[in-house]
Amino acid sequence: FETTRGSCRPFGAVPHKDGVNFAVFSRHAQAVSLVLFREGCEEAIAEIPLDPCVNKTGDVWHIFVHGLSTTILYGYRVSGPNAPKAGHRFNASAILLDPYARAISGGHRWGHADVPHGQPNGRLTRRSRIVVDDFDWEGDVPPATPMAQTVIYELHVRGFTRHSSSAVHHPGTFLGSIDKIPYLKALGVTAVQLMPVVEFDELEAARRSPVTGEWLKNYWGYSPLSFFALKAGYAAESGQQVREFKEMVKAFHKAGIEIILDVVYNHTSEGNENGPTLSFRGLDNDIYYMLDKEGRYYNFSGCGNTLNCNHPLVRDLILDSLTDFVTELHVDGFRFDLAAILGRGANGRVLEEPPLLQHIAAHPVLAGTKLIAEAWDAAGLSLMGKFPVWGRWAELNGAYRDDVRKFIRGDGGATASVAKRICGSFDLYGDSVRHPHHSINFITCHDGFTLNDLVSYSSKHNEANGENNRDGWDDNLSSNHGHEGPTDNGFINMVRQRQMRNYFTMLLISQGVPFIAHGDEFARTQRGNNNAYCQDNDIAWVDWSLMQKNAGLVRFVRLMIALRKNHFALSREQFVNRVSWHGLKVGDPDWTGTSRALTFHLHGGNGQPGLYVMFNTHWESQRFNLPAHHGSWRWKRLVDTNLCSPDDIVEDQHAVALHPADHYIMSPRSAVILIASR
Repeated sequence: FETTRGSCRPFGAVPHKDGVNFAVFSRHAQAVSLVLFREGCEEAIAEIPLDPCVNKTGDVWHIFVHGLSTTILYGYRVSGPNAPKAGHRFNASAILLDPYARAISGGHRWGHADVPHGQPNGRLTRRSRIVVDDFDWEGDVPPATPMAQTVIYELHVRGFTRHSSSAVHHPGTFLGSIDKIPYLKALGVTAVQLMPVVEFDELEAARRSPVTGEWLKNYWGYSPLSFFALKAGYAAESGQQVREFKEMVKAFHKAGIEIILDVVYNHTSEGNENGPTLSFRGLDNDIYYMLDKEGRYYNFSGCGNTLNCNHPLVRDLILDSLTDFVTELHVDGFRFDLAAILGRGANGRVLEEPPLLQHIAAHPVLAGTKLIAEAWDAAGLSLMGKFPVWGRWAELNGAYRDDVRKFIRGDGGATASVAKRICGSFDLYGDSVRHPHHSINFITCHDGFTLNDLVSYSSKHNEANGENNRDGWDDNLSSNHGHEGPTDNGFINMVRQRQMRNYFTMLLISQGVPFIAHGDEFARTQRGNNNAYCQDNDIAWVDWSLMQKNAGLVRFVRLMIALRKNHFALSREQFVNRVSWHGLKVGDPDWTGTSRALTFHLHGGNGQPGLYVMFNTHWESQRFNLPAHHGSWRWKRLVDTNLCSPDDIVEDQHAVALHPADHYIMSPRSAVILIASR
C-alpha cells in the first residue's frame, strides 16, 4: 500500500477519491499500527506501523492510505504500558475498534456468532468499517414539533416488529419499523424514542433461562461497543445499517414523526477489570474511564465501569457523536441514560457546572434537538428537578410515575401529590427557566412492568431471567385486582381494562410531555417480568394480535391523544393558574390522608371550552356535584372509563349532554371528563 502522512482531523476513517484517511487518539501509546482485513477473513492482509515522527500530531496518530477500497475493514494494534494501578491497560495482542467508526463488521445475523470459514468453533472478531455517505435525503427536514405538543412513543427496534403477528416485510429491523408508520400516525404520536441502536453484543449474557433452557441475550442493548456505529443486527441487508437507518428516519419525517434516540454515554461494554479489551481500554484506559487511586473502575453505572465524561477528549467524543447523529442521520432528539453521571468529574464528584452538560445545552448544531435526561444514576445520585437545564434539558419525571401509580391504585392520601403532577410538577420544574414541558410524564417504560402487568400482578415474576427473581424492582406500586396474572374472571378483567383507561386518562390530561411504552395501548404483557432486558422472545416482543383483541383500548388512547391535541388547556407551554380544584363537592377539595377522589376544572382560555375532570379511585361509587350552569352552555360527557367502548370516549361533537346536570354518579375506579359546551 502506498501511504502518506495523512491528517489528524477529523477522527475516524474518512474516504476520499484517492484513498482513505485514518486518525485515532492515544496519548500514552508507545506504538500504533493500522491493521487491514478483507470482509469475512480472520487474518489481516496488511499491518502498517505508524511512524511517531511522521504519522503523529500531538496525541493523534494518523495516516493516509492511497487507493484503498472502502470495502476493506480495519482496526488498530496499540502498544503501551500494562500497569493497571497507574491506569494503563494496553494490550498489543488485541485489534481495537475505532471509537469513531460509523459501522462495525459482523453481527448482521442477530443472536448468531460470526464464524469464519474452516473454523466452526471460532468467532470472527468485529472490525471497523469505512462508510461512504452517498444517501439521497430528498430534501428531508425535521418535523420540529414543539416540546409542549409532543407525544412520545418508546419502542425497541427489534421487539417492535419481530413477532410473527407484526406482518411486516423485514421483521425486527429499521425497515420493519417503517411498515408501522401508518399505525403510529393514526394513533397520534409525534415522536418515537428508539431504545439503543448503536452496536452492542447481544451474546454477552452467557446464561440460560432456567424456565426454557434457551440462551439469554442482551436484548435491550444498554451496553455500547461504540457511540457512532449503528447496530448491524437491525439491518435487513448485511452491511447496510447506515443506509436503512436513514431510510427509516426519512420515512418517519415524511409522516411528521420525530426520531429520538436513547443514548448511553455513561459506560461501555468493556466492563470492569475482568472485561474484554475492545476499544477504549486499549487506546487510553485512564482517559476514557473514571478510576480510583488504585486504578480500579468506579461503577456509578452499575455496569462495571463509568465513562470519564467530563474529560475534554471524552467530552468531545460525545459531542461529536451527538452532532453526527443530527447532521448525518437527521435525528431529532436524545434521551440520555443515567444522565446524572454526565455531571460527575473524574473522581466521581458531582460538578457544580458540568462542562459536558453545558456544551450539549449550548451547542449550536444541537440547538433544535430535544434533550431528555434520566436524571439519576445507579449509585443513588438523583438530580430530578435539579438537573442543570440552561433552559434546554427535560427530565423523565419519576415522581410522576410513582404518584400516579399510587393514586390510580387507590392508595389513600395520594390526592395532594398527584395534583402537583397533573399541573406539570411545578414543585420540581417551576423555577424561572423551566416550563411544564420539562417534565416527561410516564407511567411505564421499557424498565419495569408493562401497563397491563401493572394492573395484573402484585409481584414481579422474573424467574426466566436466571437470577432467582432477585433482579428488577420489588416495589412496583401495582395491583392484581384479585388474581395474580391472567384470569377468566370477567369482573377482574373489566376492572383491569378500566384501570388502564384511568392511567391513560391521567397521562394525557396532565401538563407536561406524555410518554407511552410500545404496546401499552393494546395491553401488551411480559407475563409479570418487570426486567426483560435479556428476553429476546415473545416475553418482550410486541404481539400485534392484541391490537385486535383490545381494539377498544387502542381507540380510547387514540381519541385521548386527539383530545389532548385539540384542547389548549392540556398542552400549555407555560405554568398558568387556570386550574381550580374540587372534590365530591364543588370548591371543596379533600387533601386528607383518606381521600380517594379528585376533581379539577381546566379552564380553556383562547376561546376554548373548559374541561371538568373527575377521578374516583375508591372501590365504591361516589356522587360528585357539578358547578352550576351559566348562560347557554351545559356540561357534556366526553369520557367515562366505566362505560364500554365506544361509549367510554367520544369526540367533542358527539359529547353527551348530562341529565340531570347538577351531579354525576361515578362508578368505582373510574375517570370522567366533561366539556363545557353549548
